[in-house]
Amino acid sequence: MTVPNPNPNPSPAYGQGPQSGWVPTPPAPPSAPEVPNRRRAWIIYGAVALVSLFVGVGIGAGGEGDTADGSNGEVKSAPRPTVTVTKTARSEAEPAPTVTKTVTAKPKKTQEAGPVSSFAGEGEYVVGEDIKAGTYKTAGPEGGFGCYWERAKDASGEFGSIIANNNLEGPGRVTLNNGEYFKTNRCQAWKKVG
Repeated sequence: MTVPNPNPNPSPAYGQGPQSGWVPTPPAPPSAPEVPNRRRAWIIYGAVALVSLFVGVGIGAGGEGDTADGSNGEVKSAPRPTVTVTKTARSEAEPAPTVTKTVTAKPKKTQEAGPVSSFAGEGEYVVGEDIKAGTYKTAGPEGGFGCYWERAKDASGEFGSIIANNNLEGPGRVTLNNGEYFKTNRCQAWKKVG
């Protein structure tokens, strides 16, 4: 039985013309790519790993063929270790005589901990705690960049806390009062002069 063609002028396909009554069917729409089943993938990976394990064990357990020592896989007995026991005879020594000598030590005079009267030219010091109040002198800069010193009312580092400062190119003096903070950079040692 032939199916009547609803299209009076169909285009011929695969060598068939309009006289045959053949109706071409449109191609199927492309389907979405199939997402591989994760479970199936894990089973395949597991099987490959298991087969690899058995192959490796089989190769390692084979033991046939020449070995590095030329023994052709034969098992040789290893030489047995020899045990040597050494006994040391103990001799009883007489105890040494005890000598007791009484020495009276005189304590050395030490300086009390407190502010110092000279200090390094690099650092920040509290006058009255770290260094003594007074006038100090330095020989000038340690290097070629100048000797910077600063007297401040607190350790905040703010511009408003600076009482006085200077950048010396040669020797200099500064008078410090109790409670001030003294900061010095790139200077030679400071020594109290008054």
